[in-house]
Amino acid sequence: MPTVTIKDAQARLPDLIRDLEPGDSLVITENTRPAATLAAPPKEAPRPVPGRCKGMLTIVADDDTHLEDFKEYMP
Repeated sequence: MPTVTIKDAQARLPDLIRDLEPGDSLVITENTRPAATLAAPPKEAPRPVPGRCKGMLTIVADDDTHLEDFKEYMP
Protein backbone atom coordinates (compact mmCIF):
# COMPACT_ATOMS: atom_id res chain seq x y z
CA MET A 1 0.00 0.00 0.00
CA PRO A 2 1.58 3.32 -1.02
CA THR A 3 2.31 5.92 1.65
CA VAL A 4 2.61 9.70 1.66
CA THR A 5 3.49 12.15 4.43
CA ILE A 6 0.81 14.38 5.85
CA LYS A 7 2.58 17.48 4.45
CA ASP A 8 2.67 15.98 0.96
CA ALA A 9 -0.97 14.93 1.28
CA GLN A 10 -2.01 18.48 2.22
CA ALA A 11 -0.13 19.92 -0.73
CA ARG A 12 -1.31 17.36 -3.31
CA LEU A 13 -4.68 16.12 -1.99
CA PRO A 14 -6.70 16.74 -5.20
CA ASP A 15 -4.08 14.90 -7.28
CA LEU A 16 -3.87 12.01 -4.81
CA ILE A 17 -7.63 11.57 -4.85
CA ARG A 18 -7.80 11.78 -8.65
CA ASP A 19 -5.01 9.19 -9.08
CA LEU A 20 -6.67 6.56 -6.88
CA GLU A 21 -8.21 3.72 -8.85
CA PRO A 22 -11.45 2.12 -7.61
CA GLY A 23 -10.65 -0.09 -4.61
CA ASP A 24 -7.15 1.41 -4.08
CA SER A 25 -6.03 3.01 -0.83
CA LEU A 26 -3.21 5.27 0.33
CA VAL A 27 -1.71 5.55 3.84
CA ILE A 28 -1.02 9.05 5.13
CA THR A 29 1.81 9.11 7.66
CA GLU A 30 2.87 11.59 10.32
CA ASN A 31 6.35 11.18 11.82
CA THR A 32 6.70 7.84 9.95
CA ARG A 33 3.59 6.44 11.68
CA PRO A 34 0.30 5.77 9.88
CA ALA A 35 -2.17 8.55 10.68
CA ALA A 36 -4.96 7.96 8.17
CA THR A 37 -5.98 5.98 5.13
CA LEU A 38 -7.39 7.52 1.98
CA ALA A 39 -9.48 4.99 0.06
CA ALA A 40 -11.36 5.14 -3.22
CA PRO A 41 -14.79 3.50 -3.37
CA PRO A 42 -14.80 -0.12 -4.59
CA LYS A 43 -15.64 -1.00 -8.16
CA GLU A 44 -19.34 -1.20 -8.83
CA ALA A 45 -20.66 -4.60 -9.78
CA PRO A 46 -21.93 -4.64 -13.35
CA ARG A 47 -25.69 -4.33 -13.52
CA PRO A 48 -27.63 -6.82 -15.60
CA VAL A 49 -29.05 -5.44 -18.81
CA PRO A 50 -32.62 -6.57 -19.48
CA GLY A 51 -32.97 -8.42 -22.76
CA ARG A 52 -29.27 -9.19 -23.18
CA CYS A 53 -29.97 -12.89 -23.83
CA LYS A 54 -33.00 -12.36 -26.02
CA GLY A 55 -33.18 -15.03 -28.69
CA MET A 56 -30.62 -17.32 -27.03
CA LEU A 57 -33.15 -19.71 -25.51
CA THR A 58 -35.71 -21.71 -27.46
CA ILE A 59 -38.60 -23.32 -25.64
CA VAL A 60 -40.35 -26.06 -27.53
CA ALA A 61 -43.78 -26.67 -26.00
CA ASP A 62 -44.64 -29.86 -27.87
CA ASP A 63 -41.55 -32.01 -27.65
CA ASP A 64 -42.84 -35.54 -27.18
CA THR A 65 -39.63 -37.10 -28.50
CA HIS A 66 -37.57 -36.03 -25.50
CA LEU A 67 -40.36 -36.77 -23.05
CA GLU A 68 -40.06 -40.47 -23.95
CA ASP A 69 -36.84 -40.58 -21.90
CA PHE A 70 -38.78 -39.52 -18.78
CA LYS A 71 -41.83 -41.76 -19.18
CA GLU A 72 -40.97 -43.87 -16.14
CA TYR A 73 -41.00 -40.73 -13.95
CA MET A 74 -44.33 -39.36 -15.21
CA PRO A 75 -47.72 -40.53 -13.90
